[in-house]
Amino acid sequence: MQTKPQKQHKWLEKLVGNWKYEGEAEMGPGQPRAKWTGRESVRPLGKLWVIAEGEGEMPGSGMCAMQMTLGYDPRKKGYVGTWLGSMMDMLWTYDGKLDRAGKVMTLSATGPSMLAQGKTAKYRDVITIVDKNHRTLTSFMQGKGGKWTKFMTADYRRTK
Repeated sequence: MQTKPQKQHKWLEKLVGNWKYEGEAEMGPGQPRAKWTGRESVRPLGKLWVIAEGEGEMPGSGMCAMQMTLGYDPRKKGYVGTWLGSMMDMLWTYDGKLDRAGKVMTLSATGPSMLAQGKTAKYRDVITIVDKNHRTLTSFMQGKGGKWTKFMTADYRRTK
């Protein structure tokens, strides 16, 4: 079975390359924001997928490695993917949509709640293409009453 690339697959090429990032996250009420840096390499897997492999120092976890896959599923009419990190035993699965302007991809997932031990929460990772050498990642968690709260941002700059 051979899938022909569609325009949605072509969008993923914007992520391909080597990147350095700086991030910061909320660590809880009354605590200072944690900051970290790292690097990421994104490569294509054929013309349908990209694989991002990163490493950096994560607050409270030391040096960590992360991997993300992204592709487009024409049957679902949406982007799909996974994320995993060496600091946790959770394989995150994404369902995503691209905005009409082709600048913002919103990836939705369910994972362990940061607020209630043993419970799950809904998350959104939002990738914004600022220009061909700059993108951002902003992460949100859904809390009480359905309110989305930003807890992490990262600024990516292309190095190659």
